[in-house]
Amino acid sequence: MEFAERMKSHIAHVRNVSEHCDSEETTKQALILPVLDALGFSPFDPLKVRAEFAADFPGVKFNERVDYSLFCNGVPVMFIEAKSVKENLTNHAPQLSRYFNSVPEVTIAAITNGREWRFFTDLVAKNVMDKEPFLVVDFSRISNGDIEQLARFRHDQFQPDALRTLAEESVYLAAFKDVIKKSVLDCSDDFVRFVANHSSIQRTLTVRFVEAITPIVKQAVAQSMSERVAHSFAEPVTPAAPDQPAAASSVEVSATDDYVDPHNPRIVTTEAERRIFAIVSDIVGDAAELVGKDTETYYSVLYQGKVNRWLLRYFGARKNPGVQFCVPLTDVRLKEVARAGLQVGPGDAILLASPEHLSRIPGIVFDALEHARNDANFKRAGGDHQGA
Repeated sequence: MEFAERMKSHIAHVRNVSEHCDSEETTKQALILPVLDALGFSPFDPLKVRAEFAADFPGVKFNERVDYSLFCNGVPVMFIEAKSVKENLTNHAPQLSRYFNSVPEVTIAAITNGREWRFFTDLVAKNVMDKEPFLVVDFSRISNGDIEQLARFRHDQFQPDALRTLAEESVYLAAFKDVIKKSVLDCSDDFVRFVANHSSIQRTLTVRFVEAITPIVKQAVAQSMSERVAHSFAEPVTPAAPDQPAAASSVEVSATDDYVDPHNPRIVTTEAERRIFAIVSDIVGDAAELVGKDTETYYSVLYQGKVNRWLLRYFGARKNPGVQFCVPLTDVRLKEVARAGLQVGPGDAILLASPEHLSRIPGIVFDALEHARNDANFKRAGGDHQGA
């Protein structure tokens, strides 16, 4: 199984077993070691992982140990401090910091409670662990980008210099985003002047004039961002026969226009339905082989375009729009719905006041994808699902 697939399976595992991890040791066994194993640091190989690692270095207290030391080519390259899944990680890294600061070979350190991982390095001062992590990965809301970042910590790809570059890029990215938010989204005076100077406005940029055009610049920013987001949504597809991939529509359509099926005018694909597909694709990744298919009653997201392998059905025309999944709403999934602040309506449909609310329950989306991928669920002896 590829690393990304193992991580996506681990997401469901974390969600299902976290509440049963009532101690630090259970957290290690159930939530932390599986991640190390997926990264190629087998906990059963002392050449790669040593638990309760101790060493005689200046600055380290007597008999003080770090939970895990990861090795590459016989050299420690990363320290990990483990906490119970029920613990908050804030202000829990002084021991980890002492170890990191005392071992020059180690350039990466992490603290985790199994659900959240925080990674540190020494960008501010060499061999002194930074106070702020350069990467935070939360398995309760992990993204495809997070999985790609985690892949760079794999044993066969572990390169300290490359990870330091990643850390620098992450810090710069956060700083740039903050500046962009303050300058662009909040429309600082400097940004308003920049826009005015690069436009065809022939006016002296006095303080009063800048104040007068600031609301207009804010409106321009908002509209530009909305248009950019709208164009990123997936276009609808034409209907396909069962077990056959649904072909993409060749008809161009605006991101905000409804699309009327030329073969059946009662099938109208709305902007909200296209947003549902875009959100599901963003959650599971482009490699998931998903296809959208509209009907007169609901909009489906299908695996490989096969109508009997649907992940979800979106009922957008109802008074209270909602989505049904191909997997039952177990107690664990109902808890995820509750944590997301959503409610369940008739027919086990999860009510969505906005399509974007679907992004609050990624675990159920992943469960539905795994169900649709599993051939055993579609053998005739077990009964196929009805067509979408």
